[in-house]
Amino acid sequence: MTELMVTVLIIVALAAIAFPVGRSVLGKSRSAACLSNLRQIGTGLEGYLQDHNQMMPDWVAGRKTKAEEVPVLETELASYLPNPEVFHCPADHEQFERSGCSYIWNTSQNGRHRSKLEFFGKSGNDQRIPLVIDKEDWHGGDPGVNFLYADLSASSKVQFGVNR
Repeated sequence: MTELMVTVLIIVALAAIAFPVGRSVLGKSRSAACLSNLRQIGTGLEGYLQDHNQMMPDWVAGRKTKAEEVPVLETELASYLPNPEVFHCPADHEQFERSGCSYIWNTSQNGRHRSKLEFFGKSGNDQRIPLVIDKEDWHGGDPGVNFLYADLSASSKVQFGVNR
């Protein structure tokens, strides 16, 4: 009986150690899949820009429900991307179902030429201007969101600054 209790206690202790590690690995996996989605969205955006003389689209940031008929990322880039699941961050368990997208468009770039982007005083060829961002901080840590930047790179790091 004592051996059984020791075995059970060892299993419980190992489970207590493994559970947080497993959650951390799962979270990192979801964040990596989200970054992959953003890179694919960047590829679709590149196609859009080539078709529209390098002019950024004029879209709203996002919609509250799929029923809203407004120009948004997921509807306007749909023809440039093969799978609508690219707009679903694996860590998002609500927004995608309700609105059709886990990401928002940075409307401050609407209608700008690709070479004339500006964000909080940064302008010109600074390609670290965020274009697409997670709707919420699903990934934990700081900042907890992923970004697609103007150079079409995706990162979980804040890589833009502001001029004062």
